[in-house]
Amino acid sequence: MTYAGFWRRFGAYLVDFIALIPLMAIAVFGTNHSRWFQAVWLIPGALIGIWFSVHLVVRYGGTPGKLAMRTRIVMDDGSPVTRQAAFVRYSVLFGLSMLTSATLAYTALQIPEEQYMPLGFVQKSMLLTEAAPAWYKGLNIVMNVWVWSEFITILFNKRKKALHDYLAGTVVIRKAT
Repeated sequence: MTYAGFWRRFGAYLVDFIALIPLMAIAVFGTNHSRWFQAVWLIPGALIGIWFSVHLVVRYGGTPGKLAMRTRIVMDDGSPVTRQAAFVRYSVLFGLSMLTSATLAYTALQIPEEQYMPLGFVQKSMLLTEAAPAWYKGLNIVMNVWVWSEFITILFNKRKKALHDYLAGTVVIRKAT
């Protein structure tokens, strides 16, 4: 097996980010037009995340970014990734994202409509962050540390494994040409 290196995996991350821009646009539009949107979007957003990061990985061996960068996620022994392993790979980010999103949804519903609606998107985002419970900032730090640790870990091991690969028993390999 030839392991996918940092830049190939980072490229896959960027392709996935670009692929998800339409969903981010929906989230920005919805958040800008209703303080209820974050609460309403919580379940569909979670289901889309599971579909993208678990179902596509099990079905095709990777997300669109991984496939575009000619890589595949497999188990450590080279066998196809299992549903359980795909979910474990995504579980930490999923859990942190759900806690963050649920906190912001709760916070948005605590702000009076007349205070929330006249603001622009950036102002609404700042208001939500300021009005969130004190532990939200710590949660945000934990999420950032997790994401950056994922990239840093890839740089310092022979198999180019991220933290989630260690948890799930997976590795990302280059597809044969």
